[in-house]
Amino acid sequence: MTDAKRYIIESLDTGLRLMRLFLVHDSLSVTGAARELGVARSTAHRVLTTLEARGFATRDTSGRGYSAGPELVTLGRPAGYGPEIAARLEIVLDSAAEATGETISAAALIGDQVIITDGRESSHAVRVVLETGRAHPAHATAAGKVLLAQLTTEQVCALYPYEQLPGVTERTLTSRTALLAELERTRAFGRADCAGEAARGMNEVAVPLMGSSWRDRLALTASMPADRGSEPELSRHAAALRAAATSLPAATSLPPAAP
Repeated sequence: MTDAKRYIIESLDTGLRLMRLFLVHDSLSVTGAARELGVARSTAHRVLTTLEARGFATRDTSGRGYSAGPELVTLGRPAGYGPEIAARLEIVLDSAAEATGETISAAALIGDQVIITDGRESSHAVRVVLETGRAHPAHATAAGKVLLAQLTTEQVCALYPYEQLPGVTERTLTSRTALLAELERTRAFGRADCAGEAARGMNEVAVPLMGSSWRDRLALTASMPADRGSEPELSRHAAALRAAATSLPAATSLPPAAP
């Protein structure tokens, strides 16, 4: 059998190995990347600069490190689809649905879209339909705002390189400046609301559910008709969602990833 290692392109191999580091590091400095890869600092710098130019890495706010860029985030598998995660979420979704009486969903961020991974549909005669597996523009949804708020400003700007954002309804935020301001409010309050921004007549509130990095973050959302989604009701639902999120069972130990 031919030895495949004879045909490895060393620079490409270094770049691919560096990209894999972002699966276990939220931020990498040039020095740290060089140490992890066992290469010269100048080599690590050139590779990181190349990845940044292609959208696979982005500069940290400090300017001294790099984080996963939008292209890498897009390629990453969204959280919430594995059987282990689905099993852990059952108690959370059931608790949130019982406490709010509204349609509950868990959603993951992939690129500038949020994907509904699981949920529970309300028993009300008039309700929001659960659309598992469907993608929605992140900037137009409560879940999307919660997940975008956990990124750096640089990562958000990389996902939205232009000031103009697409409108979904007449109430959708259509400028990056407005979105960044909304994300600041989301960070401050620990929740995001949407009133008719994703669909006319539908209101939402979302809180963070799990995940300490972009690889495994999820948002927990309650969605309802607007006539059941006034500010006091959204506040009560947000409290119920936070309480439900605390019931998430601890993750089981997983074997380390292959080098």
